[in-house]
Amino acid sequence: MIVALDHIAIAVPDLEKAIKRFMEDFGLPYKGQEDVESAKTSTAFFPLPETSIELVHPLNGEGPIAGYLEKKGGGLHHLCFRSDDIEADVERLKEKGYQFLSEAPSMGAHNSKVIFIHPKSCDGVLIELNQPMGDH
Repeated sequence: MIVALDHIAIAVPDLEKAIKRFMEDFGLPYKGQEDVESAKTSTAFFPLPETSIELVHPLNGEGPIAGYLEKKGGGLHHLCFRSDDIEADVERLKEKGYQFLSEAPSMGAHNSKVIFIHPKSCDGVLIELNQPMGDH
């Protein structure tokens, strides 16, 4: 029986830069680095409690997911980090040079404010920030 989402793996060209991004820029708890000789990989972990798997499909065959499916046929689409002050996080990350797909957060699923960071700012991974309304 599947009991939890254990991890999401992201291939990165510069491990140290990526560690700094998740630790310093996103403020995630860093639990260290480990070389896995058998897989010929160096790994770094940032454990986060409470997560969900979100399945996304184009509404009425339209929108950005439709384009994504046309191009790639499916796959990992984005990571989403919950924020307790999305406007402050956007401002802080913009100051660090992150590019966003929109100027400001908009309303998304579950009555949350959402904004996406451009994939080229994060080694090709689309990252969403969300803030559930009522959490300030």
